[in-house]
Amino acid sequence: MTLRSLLFVLVFGALAAFVLVNWSVLNAPTTLSLAFAEVQAPLGVVMLGFIVAVTVLFLGYIVYLQMSGLLEMRRHGKELQAQRQLADQAEASRFTELRGFLEAEFARQAARRSEGEAALGSRLDALEQRLRTIAGQPANALAARAAEAPGRIERDDVRGG
Repeated sequence: MTLRSLLFVLVFGALAAFVLVNWSVLNAPTTLSLAFAEVQAPLGVVMLGFIVAVTVLFLGYIVYLQMSGLLEMRRHGKELQAQRQLADQAEASRFTELRGFLEAEFARQAARRSEGEAALGSRLDALEQRLRTIAGQPANALAARAAEAPGRIERDDVRGG
């Protein structure tokens, strides 16, 4: 039990005890003026009725405040849940967009790599062809000289001899 509830029970318990102890005095009839007429009624019971009526009104007001607070909290909870769902959807959308961007970027990088590999391959082929040509030239020159060598030797023998 909360402190507020305990205080509430104690105050109403004390009031009930006061009423029980003084019931004969509270129930004694007196003349009451209503400003336009006079009435014979027990003043204590009338005042006790007013206290009960005011207490019921205050309790009704407290219940109204608590219910409106609970309804407001419930409405805020629903709005918060809706906003959370929107945020989750936006995050999922961003992840989907990021995935698409990354896939496109990876495809572009793969295309660049394959273009670079193709260019490098063709360049290497051209360099290899040039290297073979250059390497073949001394061999051709050597073969030509070797083929010319017997003829030169004979000419040199003929001239020198």
